Amino acid sequence: MSSKRKLIMPTPEEDAAINRGIAADPDTYELGAEEFKQLKRVGRPRLDTPKVAVTIRYDKAVIDAFKADGPGWQTRMNDVLKKAVARKRA
Repeated sequence: MSSKRKLIMPTPEEDAAINRGIAADPDTYELGAEEFKQLKRVGRPRLDTPKVAVTIRYDKAVIDAFKADGPGWQTRMNDVLKKAVARKRA
């Protein structure tokens, strides 16, 4: 599903005005090369057991059934498969 949102970039005049505002703000500044190197990436913490990306084919009816319940269908499908694996191991 693709987003209908459109990215609108500032005009050169707007961009210049934004940069003038940044330059005039005493509470902000551009980082130097050394400061930039010290930054750490921010994001989700790594999982102990990360998921694996695969390509697989399912019957259309199976996918339609999971998608019918709305967003999160892939997680629900994963949960059903995990339960099936656990039952087989038990």
